[in-house]
Amino acid sequence: MVTPAVRLSLLALAALGIIAFYVAYKLPTGSSFVLERRLTTVATMTVVATAIGVATVLFHTVTANRILTPSIMGLDALYLALQTASVFFLGIVVVNPVAQYLVVLASMVAFALLLFNTMLVRLNRSVTMMVLVGVLLGGLFRGLSSFMQRLLDPEAFVVLSDRFFADFTGTNPGLLGISAVLVAGSVAWVWRSRRELDVVALGRDLAIGLGVDHCRASLVHLVLVALLVGTSTALVGPTMFFGLLVAHLTYRLAGTHRHAVTVPAVALAGTITLVGGQLLFERILGFEGSLSMVVEFVGGITFIVLLLRSARAGRPA
Repeated sequence: MVTPAVRLSLLALAALGIIAFYVAYKLPTGSSFVLERRLTTVATMTVVATAIGVATVLFHTVTANRILTPSIMGLDALYLALQTASVFFLGIVVVNPVAQYLVVLASMVAFALLLFNTMLVRLNRSVTMMVLVGVLLGGLFRGLSSFMQRLLDPEAFVVLSDRFFADFTGTNPGLLGISAVLVAGSVAWVWRSRRELDVVALGRDLAIGLGVDHCRASLVHLVLVALLVGTSTALVGPTMFFGLLVAHLTYRLAGTHRHAVTVPAVALAGTITLVGGQLLFERILGFEGSLSMVVEFVGGITFIVLLLRSARAGRPA
């Protein structure tokens, strides 16, 4: 029987191997510019994979439903609404990337805090009710975005459309550094509370019976989910189904549901998926375009398969 430690070691070796191959494959001799660009791309993918993967595993634990993604709370829809509003009101202008990053991150975290505080603390509603309200607000943001997009001229709409998909190349090094610090701090907090998360995953009643403050634990980890998703989205753009894809890949590879294994495993599996996908998509097949479109397509199929399986079994995935 392969132990979780061995599985983690194999995932780490696979991640390091793919990263080394991506950086070294057809690297021009003496080209420090190309090397620096590739290292920045790999670092961006590692930060995004860790943020989205860990956020999705946390979200599954708190909601006790593995068919959901954090974006269902309306975070990605809020990002699209912000981008659409900026083009609608300001036109096609060059926006300072640092200001744009901070506005997007602050808006997403503030929205999440308002939603969590209102539903879980003030109204004392369940996590399920909070998710449903997030779905409704996400629909509202999408409706506003669609309305403004219909009033845009074609040139502005083309510029706006490029912002709807994640871009892992050409990231600002300063913003990448800020994002890495935020993600590392959030993951360190998750690692510190890994045993509490194992108890929360047993369900509300059992967790309370075992002495865990389920409401406080849910609120704290949902805030971490919002911070991780907001950081990733502000850095590269929305990744709606990527987290769902790598989380379920991790559940199958890890061989256990303990967060001491699934948290590092999902970061490694996400890095392998993004870097390996970029290597195959861009270097080997020679395709031009956005890898995120392919990832979202595969993630969307995964979501449909999970939905059909849960419907067939008559229970959540």
